[in-house]
Amino acid sequence: MSGRSSRLRVRSLLLAAAALAASAAFAAPGPQSSSGKTTYRWVDDQGVVHYGDQIPPEYAGKDREIMNPQGVPVKHVDGQKSAEQIAAEARTRAAIIKQKQHDTFLVTTYTSVKDIEALRDARLEQLKTQRAAGQQYVEGLRSRLGALQTRALAFRPYSANAAARSMPDDLAEDLVRTLNEMNTQTGALAHQSEEEANLRAQFQADIERYRELHTLHSND
Repeated sequence: MSGRSSRLRVRSLLLAAAALAASAAFAAPGPQSSSGKTTYRWVDDQGVVHYGDQIPPEYAGKDREIMNPQGVPVKHVDGQKSAEQIAAEARTRAAIIKQKQHDTFLVTTYTSVKDIEALRDARLEQLKTQRAAGQQYVEGLRSRLGALQTRALAFRPYSANAAARSMPDDLAEDLVRTLNEMNTQTGALAHQSEEEANLRAQFQADIERYRELHTLHSND
């Protein structure tokens, strides 16, 4: 072998050895201490940080980290969650999904804020028409109830005449039925007013979110 070939072979061996050493130096260290045991890091209830190869039973359900021989965290292990925490996280995930779905609906359904306002006004007009019809119906019930109450004054126990007859069953039933229906419809009118307020609030929130989404899109 010539001197040049020998030098090239030695150089190749040196380069291979250097590459092997570099790969070993930059390889991710395993989560074990120099003794071969896994080292954990956890925080107790007082906020004090602890290290050890075993987690005390009272902290087995808490978050912890696994350390490499240099004391650097290489893995995070979540602790056991309570039923309340799991339920809260599920509600949060559901809310995020619902918001994303609604955002998609907003940007794919409307072309401008005017579209949202037009739909809002149409829905409010529908509620206004329904409320007007309901109010008219309640007024009719109120008139009918007044007439029934006037008739009832001629009978016991409302009549001052000691010789008055007992109120007929059909009149008593009509009184009760009309009064109950008027109370039901009055409650429905109150619900419609609440529904209108909620509708206005929801559309206003949609308008603000639509503007926010378009601002975010324009800044991308």
